[in-house]
Amino acid sequence: MAFSPLVDELVESLRCLPGVGQKTAQRMAFHLLERGRPGGVRLSEALGTAMADVRRCDSCQNFADSSRCGICENPERHNGTLCVVESPSDLLAIEQAGDYRGSYFVLMGHLSPIDGVGPEEIGIERLLNRIAQENVTELILATNPTVEGEATAHYIADRLDGRGVLITRLAHGIPVGGELGYVDGFTLTHAFRGRKPLSE
Repeated sequence: MAFSPLVDELVESLRCLPGVGQKTAQRMAFHLLERGRPGGVRLSEALGTAMADVRRCDSCQNFADSSRCGICENPERHNGTLCVVESPSDLLAIEQAGDYRGSYFVLMGHLSPIDGVGPEEIGIERLLNRIAQENVTELILATNPTVEGEATAHYIADRLDGRGVLITRLAHGIPVGGELGYVDGFTLTHAFRGRKPLSE
């Protein structure tokens, strides 16, 4: 059964969100129309403003309202350490942990030749230029531990070979509170390869 064209368009528009199928989009649309019209208006205004005004930071490629994001504008964050992540959500996760105080570079993806995503599409040249200009002493490769993430990390490391930059990789392995019986073989392999003395 079809609803009015406006309702159908609202449902179809909501389906662009990840993980939102037809039924979920219908529930969202009906909730907004039945009980959430003020929230719907606020949502539409926020979406319109964000789509028009949010851009990439000229320095790190993270989402920003102006030419440079707040992290890149903060002089205390420029301490010679640069962390490379795949997405703004990865950056947010690191920031919420609260321990890292350096700067970032957001790739907005990873190398994936089968999908037509090469070094140009994720800004590798911009990253290399920034490393040279800002006198980066340590580059932390915080790409995801997937095949594509590992390939991206190795590609960046190869491009920096001989430049005198310390290249580190986030540790992979068994999560705190995890039990060995529930850990997959890939994670266990990384944990064994990354083992270190107990005294450290």
